[in-house]
Amino acid sequence: MANRGPAYRLGPEVQQKIEKQYDADLEQILIQWITSQCCKDVGWLQPGHENFQNWLKDGTVLCELINGLYPKGQAPVKKIQASIMAFKQMEQISQFLQAAECYGINTTDIFQTVDLWEGKNMACVQQMLMNLGGLAVARDYGLFSRDPNGFPRKCKENPRNFSDNQLQEGKNVIGLQIGTNRGAS
Repeated sequence: MANRGPAYRLGPEVQQKIEKQYDADLEQILIQWITSQCCKDVGWLQPGHENFQNWLKDGTVLCELINGLYPKGQAPVKKIQASIMAFKQMEQISQFLQAAECYGINTTDIFQTVDLWEGKNMACVQQMLMNLGGLAVARDYGLFSRDPNGFPRKCKENPRNFSDNQLQEGKNVIGLQIGTNRGAS
């Protein structure tokens, strides 16, 4: 092989900080939601950080989850195949991430494929799945299959429609932040 530089990895202290963010209680909430949300049987697993990662690692469970959030016939991931080849598994995870972004997850909330596949940052995976659940609750399409109280709710738009007269009247009001007009000459 050609001369390669050293392989830089996260220091052990940094990796321990990342691993401390992983929440075992949140894992159980996510497992229950994912198994009930998926249309197909995705199995059940024993609790634990590595078991959770191995369950999601091939991407089939995640693709079933995102398809379960859409009405029948509108599933974003058309072909879901279990595979033992690494690039196929990573491709399935990437399909899930693209579908989640189309569903409405912010690009800043999306984890990297390597975070899940190599188990580098499972806390980030958990957080994104919680955001996905909260978005599914907020959309209220009737496809959410668990108790919605366990997920953070996204805010809904609250549009304000003012008439032209109301807008003109608002221009005449002196706001309290400006101060007072007493004593002005």
